[in-house]
Amino acid sequence: MAQLDRITQQPEVMGDKTCIRGMRVTVGMIVGQIGAGHGVDEVLADFPYLEREDIMQALRYAAWRAEEREVTLATA
Repeated sequence: MAQLDRITQQPEVMGDKTCIRGMRVTVGMIVGQIGAGHGVDEVLADFPYLEREDIMQALRYAAWRAEEREVTLATA
């Protein structure tokens, strides 16, 4: 997926979790910060080696994964 070119997944980095540009910063860490109410500028201040596009792609990736997940519901 070309629009997610900053999202990486490598067995030797963070146990194969999805990360930002091969760094030890997971998509989950970024999404968790945003979900806790931190703004993009706050996240950038906390992780100065990240770029705004890293955060945007992390959010797009999380949204895509949430939509792609299939869950079998029990019938009543």
